[in-house]
Amino acid sequence: MGKCDNCGEWNTLVEQAAPSQGKSVVAKSASSGSVLVPQTMQSIVVEESVKRMATGYSDLDAVLGGGILPGGVVLMAGQPGIGKSTLLLQVASEIGKANTVLYASGEESASQVKLRAERLGANTREQLHFVASTSADDIAATIRSGAYKLVIIDSIQTLSLDEITSAPGTVSQITNSSNVIIRAAKEAGAAVVLVGHVTKEGSIAGPKVLEHLVDVVLQFEGDRYGGFKVVRAVKNRFGSTNEAAIFEMYEQGLRVVENPSAALLAERQNADGSVVMATLEGTRPLLVEIQALVNPTSFGYPKRTASGFDLNRLNLLIAVLERRTKLNLSDKDIYINVVGGLKLNDPAADLAICMAIASAAAGKRLDDEIVVFGEIGLGGEIRSVHSAERRISEAKKLGFTKAIAPKFGQKDSFIKGVGDLRQALIDYLQ
Repeated sequence: MGKCDNCGEWNTLVEQAAPSQGKSVVAKSASSGSVLVPQTMQSIVVEESVKRMATGYSDLDAVLGGGILPGGVVLMAGQPGIGKSTLLLQVASEIGKANTVLYASGEESASQVKLRAERLGANTREQLHFVASTSADDIAATIRSGAYKLVIIDSIQTLSLDEITSAPGTVSQITNSSNVIIRAAKEAGAAVVLVGHVTKEGSIAGPKVLEHLVDVVLQFEGDRYGGFKVVRAVKNRFGSTNEAAIFEMYEQGLRVVENPSAALLAERQNADGSVVMATLEGTRPLLVEIQALVNPTSFGYPKRTASGFDLNRLNLLIAVLERRTKLNLSDKDIYINVVGGLKLNDPAADLAICMAIASAAAGKRLDDEIVVFGEIGLGGEIRSVHSAERRISEAKKLGFTKAIAPKFGQKDSFIKGVGDLRQALIDYLQ
């Protein structure tokens, strides 16, 4: 029946199996089950010989906590076309040198994957096997066979179980398919990497329980049309979530960017509105260029646009600039760009954003040898930020001689400490 006789709604009827012998599920569970035998913490034996599998990228190994752990389940999510399948095929090729690897694709045919493997140089690996399947039952059985040390599934949203009649990608299919796969991985001691789709808002498609089930959640960020791509861990049961791996796409696949600061500043022209900021990607210090453009508005309502920076935070900083300094920005369009396609979540970007806006509005510029970092409060004060020593060390490596930064707690002569935003603009904008 498609229509409910009681409420008159369509497609609301749900099939439910009648409990056998007249007992409810709760009544049956109350009379079944057995007493568990617990262990003490001292009696639990930990295997010391478990060796992680290196991915071939030291930065990606650091994000994973030292490599891919046997029996661990990793979920990698990112925008379509950003390079998830490319990176995982490269990882599979590297691990396939010493271990048997299975690449299971539910999205692409064997010939499509073969073409990519030829481009990446992964087609000669004898221990790299491929299957095209959307059956979670079949893939779980293959994992339980114990023939593979690493299984890559592209993607979890394409899998389905025979017992469930809903379409692939629905909540019930994703939840149950991932449960079956994870249980098989733990039984066989095989590492599994799941590729996950994302929604328009950028969150992982499917139920939130998918992120809870897996051991590691990796987020693949960046611009799919160019620029740097960053892999960071959102969740990691085996290591830190403060690390980040920075990649760049080439014809032969993704490569780690060895010196991202130099690459980001290579084409910089020191004009008004351009500021070099010392930021952190995980625990790695980076120097990035912040660009600002300030124009008189052609309409009654000024436009604020930010690329790589939070728009709400930008509006707050503009309000602080107007209130705590003599800048009038109420009739100006303001555009902010973080060069290289990076997305800044660092509070230390506040001072660099404000100085870039003030520089563009006044037509004045900073010296070539100055880097900037610091958090700004609503009173216009410059607040201290963490890991200032790492930021300064990175700036020194690239030839910078001064840093405009919070003055509190700083003893390095490299730092020109400032206490409030107004004084920073007066002293350093020429």
